[in-house]
Amino acid sequence: MDHWIVTSSIIVGGSSGLGRALAQRFADRGDTVVITSRTTAHANAVAGEIGGLTTGLAVDLSRPETIAAALGDVRAVDNLVITAAKQGVNSLADFDIAEAIESVTTKLVGYTETVRALRDRFNPGASVVFFGGLAKERPYPGSTMVTAFNGGVTGLVKTLAVEIAPHRINAIHPGVVGDSAKWRDAPEHPHLARTPIGRLVTTAEVVDATDFVLRNTGVNALDLFVDGGLRVT
Repeated sequence: MDHWIVTSSIIVGGSSGLGRALAQRFADRGDTVVITSRTTAHANAVAGEIGGLTTGLAVDLSRPETIAAALGDVRAVDNLVITAAKQGVNSLADFDIAEAIESVTTKLVGYTETVRALRDRFNPGASVVFFGGLAKERPYPGSTMVTAFNGGVTGLVKTLAVEIAPHRINAIHPGVVGDSAKWRDAPEHPHLARTPIGRLVTTAEVVDATDFVLRNTGVNALDLFVDGGLRVT
């Protein structure tokens, strides 16, 4: 091994979306951050844009047999957040088996193998966060696999809370994030009228919730929904 990356925060899937926003939060406060993407070039490019003490690594959760080697240069972990997902519409009527296998492997096998591979490098107070999603509680047309694997995240958190003790693990389930790249240009999103707070949640709120469960030492094995109450309407 040619070098070690000494890190406090690693965000698998941190090259885009909510993962990138979280990486930016950590980098801005001075953390040493590792972000991952499926390719080294993209991971390094985004790490450079984030700045600070940010490094990129190539990790492909859909190929779990490669994860341990890909993370081999990571020496120490305080915060492990996994946001990566392979999502897409996949209904029973038009079921794509290959896509289903890839999505479930990424979310459930890949997440589990990442924790297994890094566990011996967890610092004493290390904490883990998995990202699920609102589809766990509110299925939509074509969410067959998304709803199933987000439900599986809950199962993983419950069992891993015991298996990695005394380290903590929690799950964040974001709702529709109004200022995300996917939705910011759609102000009349159909969920808007049904959200009790009168608006969609923001990226900053999801990032803040993630930071909270990472640092609050009394929170463990929790499913935290950041959806403005949409799941109850």
